[in-house]
Amino acid sequence: MRRWHVFNLFWIVLVASCVTVNVYFPAGAVQKAADQIVDDVQGKEQKPATKPEAPSSFLERIRTFGIGPREAYAAEINVDVSTPAIRALRAQMKETFQALKPFYERGAVGETNLGLVDIRDTGSLSLKEKADLKRLVDQKNKERMSLYNEIVTANKFGPEGLSQVQKIFANSWRSKSPAGRWVQGDGGAWEKKK
Repeated sequence: MRRWHVFNLFWIVLVASCVTVNVYFPAGAVQKAADQIVDDVQGKEQKPATKPEAPSSFLERIRTFGIGPREAYAAEINVDVSTPAIRALRAQMKETFQALKPFYERGAVGETNLGLVDIRDTGSLSLKEKADLKRLVDQKNKERMSLYNEIVTANKFGPEGLSQVQKIFANSWRSKSPAGRWVQGDGGAWEKKK
């Protein structure tokens, strides 16, 4: 009888060790959505989706037949960024971006490490331009925070998800800024993008 329990225990351990369940914040899916939104707001063309690659190794080919260890995922995560509120915010953000574009080009504003816009250098601006810039930056930051909050709400990420969404968007805004624009590094230092 004891041999039977050892045999069953062996199979239970073997089966359990072949499956790994990953439950995590969907950073990759959020990054993909962030990149699409940033491209849309900045007026850049979207790249067409690519076909998944075929398995390359012998082990991967065997796994396609359901043999051997593999990872099990709860589900393919798609981040919802198509709610009416998010679509409206994206449209507003496009307009604000176009109004801010000359200030970006003059170095008066830059992208922060928190996914916001910050005023950098207003020395060459007139009083009216300074007032316009302050109003636009406030509006832009309000739109961005509303977008981040809407994404968290629509996808039920919880309050802890806001900082993660904001950080991911910060990376997208900074990485997709063209050369010559000011970006803030993770440590807080400003640099002109090369």
